[in-house]
Amino acid sequence: MKDNDPSEMHRRDLLKDAAAVSLAGAAAAMGISAGAQDAPRTAPPQPSHSSLIRDENAKPGARDWQLTRVRLDKTGGMRSPPIEGYCSKQSVTAGESIEFMISTAPAQKFVIEIFRTGYYGGRGARLMTKLGPIDGQPQPLPEVGEKRLRECQWKPSTTFTIPDDWPSGVYLGRLTTESDTTGFGYWQNYVVFIVRDDRPADILLQCSDNTWQAYNQWPDGYSIYTHPKGNQGPWADVSFDRPYGKYSQIFENPQTIGSGEWLCFEFPLAYWLEKHGYDVSYCSNSDMLTPDRGLKCKAFISNGHDEYWDIRQYNSVVKMRDEGVNLLFLSGNSVCWVSPYRDSSTGAANRIIFRGGPYGGDHTWAELREQRHGPFPHRGPDEGYLMGVRNVSPVNGGGDWVCTNPDHWIFAGTGMQQGEAIPGLIGWEYHGDPPADIPGLEVVAEGTALQGGVNPQKWAATIYPGPKGNFVFNASTIWWCQDLASPPGHWLPWSHWSRPHGPDDRVQQITHNLLRKALA
Repeated sequence: MKDNDPSEMHRRDLLKDAAAVSLAGAAAAMGISAGAQDAPRTAPPQPSHSSLIRDENAKPGARDWQLTRVRLDKTGGMRSPPIEGYCSKQSVTAGESIEFMISTAPAQKFVIEIFRTGYYGGRGARLMTKLGPIDGQPQPLPEVGEKRLRECQWKPSTTFTIPDDWPSGVYLGRLTTESDTTGFGYWQNYVVFIVRDDRPADILLQCSDNTWQAYNQWPDGYSIYTHPKGNQGPWADVSFDRPYGKYSQIFENPQTIGSGEWLCFEFPLAYWLEKHGYDVSYCSNSDMLTPDRGLKCKAFISNGHDEYWDIRQYNSVVKMRDEGVNLLFLSGNSVCWVSPYRDSSTGAANRIIFRGGPYGGDHTWAELREQRHGPFPHRGPDEGYLMGVRNVSPVNGGGDWVCTNPDHWIFAGTGMQQGEAIPGLIGWEYHGDPPADIPGLEVVAEGTALQGGVNPQKWAATIYPGPKGNFVFNASTIWWCQDLASPPGHWLPWSHWSRPHGPDDRVQQITHNLLRKALA
């Protein structure tokens, strides 16, 4: 979509009409005035009319849900042949069935313990059910297909129907073998899936599973980034019909194998939201191809590393903003690449993606990407007019998150002063270059990120008013949720000689303030 596209012009007209809905007015409506950053810290919003998440988290958590014994195929390997698997769907609703495709080598029995991740008194997960023992067999490595596609066609090991009383959430199936013939004991791995619902929840939290799959190198160096032609072109297809291998960037953590990037970069936000009783529902990137789900919620959150969006996701979220849904991009490198879905070889919907082209419209970043790596078959609109800021080059590095607008209502109760920094919160990818012509857009934090002490790039965190009293906030960092909570099963990442420090009461308070306004 180009800048002269009629739908884009209409969208900008709506933004101009919304200029009167200033952030100062929003602050006044909240009873927050200039200088309110010195006020006492505010409590979380009053509980939603729905007690679903509070009631769920009152149930006993599991003491043992993490992976204990993991065996990779080789030093530096990505897969775990003793036991590994994948699910037939990214997300599923209560009452629907999901298939688990599991391979064990050698053939042996195994069990699947299904846990819902959440707060649960600080334990981080609850055991929902246990399946098995199940007879496991070795399943074949797929051939290398066109565009280096590795698409498994494994036989289902078991089919499971999601009970009607299972709430929306991110679920981990912990796979555990019986003692194997080598005498080394049992081995473990995860499968991951999302249970979605259709209720009018306060918050819709989108998992960044397109990005999980784009970086997934299972079985041995096959991802969007590992094509012999280079790591940035439109040359590689990747399939959800394969296990998630060990996470391949930032840190070495085999205990997250099979869980995508959920435990690495996204779980702390869900843990924190559920700890405070927020009414939250969860969805996959693939659930946002229409705006219907999001239009039932008050706030939509993009979480973690949310790089790959089908153009239909983009259009859905634009529609949600224009209809009054509040958007919180607690993420970095988001809405960066157009990633069209296509069906699997067996006809299952939305199971293959590739890097179709950059977002950016006529922006210099998109032009630069095509000059370096194109031509691409697709070009997306300028993501800055949705998020308030854009992807920039270099897009990765690290730095401190520096307050530049302390009188803004998002800082109420934090005590933050002009120039005060939250150490290491920017990374490892971020946003910058806010469009100058979004009415009411304000920069609330900004600074410089560095790649290992070199290659400086300006980043910016922004907020702007939507057309119906709503707002769009962009934290401008993948690592925002690292400073919200440190749940079991999560390690702090580091990159480019920079790292977040973990839970920080200022980040927690800013997030409470944003949600208080969004849910008012």
